[in-house]
Amino acid sequence: MDVISDYYNEVMNNINEGIVVIDKRGIIQIINNAAERMFEIDADNSIGEYILDVLSSSKLISIIENGEAQVNKKDGKFIVTRKLITQSGEVIGAFEVFHEDNQNDLLMNVQDDGRVQEEMLNTIFNTVNECIVVVDQNGIITMMSDEYKRFINCQNPEGKHVTEVIENTKLHIVARTGEKKVGEIQEVNGHRMISMRVPIIKDGVVVGAIGKVMFKDLSNFKILSNKLCLMDKEAEGCKNELSTDQKAIYTFNNIIGGSDKSQEVMVLAKRVAKVDSNVLITGESGTGKELFAHSIHNDSKRCLKPFVKINCGAIPAELFESEMFGYEEGAFTGAKKSGRKGKFEYANGGTILLDEIGDMPMNMQVKLLRVIQEKELVKVGGNDAIKVDVRIIASTNKSLEQLINDGKFREDLYYRLDVMHLRLPPLRERREDIEELANKLLIKICKKYNVKSEGISREAIDFLKAYSWPGNIRQLENVIERAINLLDEDICIMPKHLPEKIIKSKSKKYSLENNYLKDVVERIEKDIIMECLKDTSGNKKEAAKILGLSRAGLYKKLNRYNLIKSTNPQ
Repeated sequence: MDVISDYYNEVMNNINEGIVVIDKRGIIQIINNAAERMFEIDADNSIGEYILDVLSSSKLISIIENGEAQVNKKDGKFIVTRKLITQSGEVIGAFEVFHEDNQNDLLMNVQDDGRVQEEMLNTIFNTVNECIVVVDQNGIITMMSDEYKRFINCQNPEGKHVTEVIENTKLHIVARTGEKKVGEIQEVNGHRMISMRVPIIKDGVVVGAIGKVMFKDLSNFKILSNKLCLMDKEAEGCKNELSTDQKAIYTFNNIIGGSDKSQEVMVLAKRVAKVDSNVLITGESGTGKELFAHSIHNDSKRCLKPFVKINCGAIPAELFESEMFGYEEGAFTGAKKSGRKGKFEYANGGTILLDEIGDMPMNMQVKLLRVIQEKELVKVGGNDAIKVDVRIIASTNKSLEQLINDGKFREDLYYRLDVMHLRLPPLRERREDIEELANKLLIKICKKYNVKSEGISREAIDFLKAYSWPGNIRQLENVIERAINLLDEDICIMPKHLPEKIIKSKSKKYSLENNYLKDVVERIEKDIIMECLKDTSGNKKEAAKILGLSRAGLYKKLNRYNLIKSTNPQ
């Protein structure tokens, strides 16, 4: 039985499919290395536990209860087979085998003993689609999977010497010498296959060997090898041609704003991300148009494909077409000998951001319209149309309607781009977000320059909220950075650290129109909560009781006023 156990363990260590085995009570007996990796669980700590406590979605219990096997069933990203394990006609447990659609290899580690182990191994052998054979130290076949039997057209190989059954085998040599052989070419039944042979070792002594067919035909291996080489070349080419700033690096989590207007835009943007229509993002300079474009791409089904940005206002008119669509060899003086791909070709399958679309030359607008309508482009100096699948996100701080009236923008292009429209509100229309934005920017800038600040004073926040912010978030970031640079003995930003124009802009009297009454009420509420927490030594439960709030209500206000970090968790 010890030899069977050794065979069993060694076989399991050479299978790449995930396997989970339970007894009839639902207690886990086996979790192999592949299953441990697939489900991100600790196999050692899971053995002996109830299956649903470890894998809550497992269906093994139902297999034991109803006795119905499931073969090659799609379950999420896996193809799964589930079967009963029986001994002498009695159900003693169940097992499941997982593999991904593109997975060919299998890997395992199992522990049990006796005939139960042998029965389980035979059952698993005949479930996975692998060519596997096991021999003892004399080269006698002890086990062979059904798949291997079909491959060599031999129904009863057990008990025979491996050389009688498998052509050109060296498995008996591995069983004798203990020398592992992986990736060797072996001809069997007219097939030049690639095999793997591994010794089975117990207490330092070779007691057998296991063989597995990695590729049944050498041509399959060559096809795979060629594909991998081609992918490497393409990846290297893309790495050389595309700079790192042509990737979408922001997500919706990077966008700050809890005001009603901010949340309204955010909800719409997330809906836009789920469809594949073209998007037009408008808003004043500094409102975060590029941030939204990145986020929409990263939340879309194209997220794994390229994200390419073109600043339409930064490319000279004479170079625009070659930058957008590329050029063929000899298209113009100074052109690369091999020609060059354009931004649209690089973005194929992904998203292209046409920033400052209002600055695009009129002659290029016609060509862009053709790409949108026909989903194809022609390189400069070329004749052949190249099919492209690109989602376009256009952004501008200009009024395209006014540009159309002025004859500077094509109306037909406008309607092609304006399928889904996001209008980003200026900062002055969402003053409720200014405090949160300022504090987040403070943390970002302090980290960037490795400086320390305790925050922004209440008085400084009031001045920031009163200002109109013509430059929006970009201007706010510059003001915060300036204030940090002016800190001396103070480590908290005060009004004296702000630009004079911001100080002068604030009226001495509170104005209901600018939400000052709301600010005063919020400040008083914040001060009362802080004083109460101080009196209760940070005990939130006691503070909530004194303030007449539920504990959840207190936590909501603590979050709103950014007081969580400044209080002790109780």
